[in-house]
Amino acid sequence: MYMSDSGKAGKRMGNGIIKKHQKTDVTNRPLIISYSYSGNTHRIAQEICVATGGDWCEIYPWQPYPMAFPELLDQVRKEVQTEYRPRLLPGSSNPKPYQVIFAGSPNWCGTIAPPLASWLARNDLSGKIILPFYSHCGGVACDFRRDIARICPGADVREALGVVADSSTDWSEMLREWIASVYKEVLYSDAG
Repeated sequence: MYMSDSGKAGKRMGNGIIKKHQKTDVTNRPLIISYSYSGNTHRIAQEICVATGGDWCEIYPWQPYPMAFPELLDQVRKEVQTEYRPRLLPGSSNPKPYQVIFAGSPNWCGTIAPPLASWLARNDLSGKIILPFYSHCGGVACDFRRDIARICPGADVREALGVVADSSTDWSEMLREWIASVYKEVLYSDAG
């Protein structure tokens, strides 16, 4: 917790400061919400936060995923097939004051990781603009835009950015171009 110059209490999340908002308050900053298992999605979210000046909040499942890959893959397949929504640790950000939300996770079995799907399903994002992003290792193809639109039917879900989690790939330039394209489009459409 911190105290602002105005004396209001708030909490730090990521690189941005999230103040407690009144129900009518709306911020021009985006919210970056992400789940990362291995750190790849974390790095993408961090870059988005720096590039946009947004508020970043990582989400965590109540029960951590197994570290051994065979057990992880088995659990993830079961969760994806049953559309399981895991319980999350407290502390995820309230999306109400944000008009734009960057939402990211790994591509697990061709879709959104269950912790991000859980957060999306538990929040009313009607009228929000969602800019999806994901990391992957070249496995099963996915359509994050479609999958998020199914969970958040009242939101305006835009084209997703997929980043191959490969140490030989310089994805930072691709990320900057995507942000410049989708985020400028959002900013200009809101101004008009």
